[in-house]
Amino acid sequence: MTTQLERECLGNPCPICGDCCGECSCLPEGDQILAHPTVWQRMREDIRTVFDKDPAARSVIEILTSYPGLHAIWGHRVAHWLWTRGVHFPARLLSHIMRWLTGIEIHPGATIGRRFFIDHGMGVVIGETAEIGDDVLMYKGVVLGGVSLEHAKRHPTLGNGVIVGSNAVVLGPIKIGDNAKVGSGAVVVKEVPPFATVVGVPGKVVRINGVACPRKPDLHHEEMPDVVAQRLQQMTERIEALEAQIHDLEERTEREPAIKKEVSTWA
Repeated sequence: MTTQLERECLGNPCPICGDCCGECSCLPEGDQILAHPTVWQRMREDIRTVFDKDPAARSVIEILTSYPGLHAIWGHRVAHWLWTRGVHFPARLLSHIMRWLTGIEIHPGATIGRRFFIDHGMGVVIGETAEIGDDVLMYKGVVLGGVSLEHAKRHPTLGNGVIVGSNAVVLGPIKIGDNAKVGSGAVVVKEVPPFATVVGVPGKVVRINGVACPRKPDLHHEEMPDVVAQRLQQMTERIEALEAQIHDLEERTEREPAIKKEVSTWA
């Protein structure tokens, strides 16, 4: 599907290899993805991710002090480390404190990949069994929620390179495929294939296209189809057609008495 497509990672052209390798070995050594980064290397990667995915970021100091999405992710890593080792209460308490500080609620049981970025972040809720891949970009008000009270997988799984627009809601143990885009305000309750765009309530797949390497996300939300506007246009056209038919029927009704009268006069 994507063979012969020139990929781009952080603005540097990758080899034309068909699929993005996920390693970005064509980048300078300092920008390459490390297979097993240390804590400090992981933090450096997170800061670089903010620069890559938010053009408003101007300095490291600004990112360290003014980006609640980054703070929430760092807090979640500590809480998740505690949770996976059975230290549940301190993990939940830390999660609650981070929610109070950042406005972002991430259950310590959620699994989150590398280079995940929450832009603005206020109102984001990520459930216990949610799974998020690498290079995911999420905006404010997003909910990854469950639809069951069972102690089982009940929250969504987001693949690599997924973009989730503001106030979108993804419900249930469904899979959002790699590099898919969820439009702002969408309510998604069914599986979304890779490289797809889903919009509306309930969410519907309206486009399936190959995209660039997920490390350089496509932020052109204004180009997403507006399902509501399309439906309104269809309804408007249908109403106009029905009004034209009614007008024709009214004209025929007005002419019929005159025609009958003329026929009777001839007779």
